[in-house]
Amino acid sequence: MAHIVILIACAVAIYLSCEWFVNAVEWLGRRLNLGSMAVGTVLAAFGTALPESVVTLVAVTTGPTAEVRNIGVGAAMGGPLVLATVAYGVTGAMLLLRRREKVLVGVGAALLVERSVVEADAQDPAWATTSQIERLARDQRWFMAVFVVKVALGLVAFALKPWLGLWFFAAYAIYVWREIRGGQACDADEELEPLKLQRRAARPATVAVLTQLLGALAVIFVSSQLFVHQLDAIGPMLGLSGAVTALLLSPIATELPEIMNAIIWVRQGKTQLALANISGAMMIQATVPSGLGLLFTDWRLDHALLWSAAITIVAIAYLLTTIRDRKLTPTRLAFSALLYLVFAAGLVLILT
Repeated sequence: MAHIVILIACAVAIYLSCEWFVNAVEWLGRRLNLGSMAVGTVLAAFGTALPESVVTLVAVTTGPTAEVRNIGVGAAMGGPLVLATVAYGVTGAMLLLRRREKVLVGVGAALLVERSVVEADAQDPAWATTSQIERLARDQRWFMAVFVVKVALGLVAFALKPWLGLWFFAAYAIYVWREIRGGQACDADEELEPLKLQRRAARPATVAVLTQLLGALAVIFVSSQLFVHQLDAIGPMLGLSGAVTALLLSPIATELPEIMNAIIWVRQGKTQLALANISGAMMIQATVPSGLGLLFTDWRLDHALLWSAAITIVAIAYLLTTIRDRKLTPTRLAFSALLYLVFAAGLVLILT
């Protein structure tokens, strides 16, 4: 019972600290004169992915055995899977919920005729503009190219393979440079919520912004680690093996900050930031942990990890296809989460 209470408390702490984090990261983006998409793909994504990247670094560099060091390999594969399925699925579900609330409010306030589900779900600027969708597709194509390379490297062995880890760091550096260079500057007229540490300040001090940002990240990091440990304890109570818990539940815990950020930003009507945070986090997960894994482990993918890679590729292919056919809607985005159930079913068959 204690594990469940701590689990719930950690989830609440992560959500509340994410509210402080997104509030601070938007002000930091304003200070650095970054466009909103760069705030999501670079600042927010780097901040939320940094703690788990540190965990990967510690595992692959100080792990006493090859089995412990390979935890970093699992993290590098599990993170993108959760983001491509669960995170996008939750974003779609939140968009549907928010749109339904708007429709009901409109009916109640003005006695308007309720729109049909199809009409309410049609792709329009209410949830994403054409340029935002095109940028999302471009980010996912970048991710797909890098991800396919790292999966292919997990199937082969050769002398120079570890040094290719540096290529992944370079790929992420190029991605960040492109995001910052290609993004539009912040709109100074865009109204931001007051900084939570300085609610009465029209323009909060930089020290206050950084203090709130770093403090929120510290709480996110500690709460996420506690969340993972509670899952490790609860898994056997549910009849799940340690391997299933590690590959199925732990990745959701480590990507919980990105999921919480998406919920918060969609609730605030900032869908572009939610999508940018997920796609940016996916690029980090596809490059930084992979580079570390290549440098410090033999980077060999077993059947379970190859299965996770296959589902990730299917999820991104599904997203790119719906975008290409101009059929991406909140409902279809929410369907992405079902692929994680497919992964779970296949994982149980592989490990049992």
